Amino acid sequence: MSYCGSARASIKSPTTRIRKTQFVPLNTTEFTPEDTLIAVMMAISASDATIRTSELVSIERMVNHLPVFSDYPLERLKEVSNTVFDVLAEEDGLDVLWDAVRTNLPERLFDTAYAMACDVAAADGTARETELRLLADMRYELNIDRLLAAAIEAGARARHRIL
Repeated sequence: MSYCGSARASIKSPTTRIRKTQFVPLNTTEFTPEDTLIAVMMAISASDATIRTSELVSIERMVNHLPVFSDYPLERLKEVSNTVFDVLAEEDGLDVLWDAVRTNLPERLFDTAYAMACDVAAADGTARETELRLLADMRYELNIDRLLAAAIEAGARARHRIL
């Protein structure tokens, strides 16, 4: 079974018909601001080619508890995630992602997106090099103030520190 993008088939027995369900990804222009925040978090999680359980739990916790997601329909989470994976598989995937963020997310939430991304990167106790590079790219693309970014990063480190 492929993870995203292609048709999925389930076979009941060798003599029955194959039932195919086509996954139709969202277009990033259809993203709501909440979808866009989730897209950023999923991109950070996927940036090191391994989506860790602790990162998924962190994303789920934020979606379930932060006020910005209070009216978010949870059934969109899988669609948005699969769309992000498809976009990131493209050669210009990061450019598409940053365009979607700048288009679909109000500028006043850019620092919120950065804070969420930092929390996901820190969720497993170690921010890996690929995650750090993507965070640096995000700071540049969204014009996040250097001092603000340092404060957000320090907060994420403090929240995810272990004994």
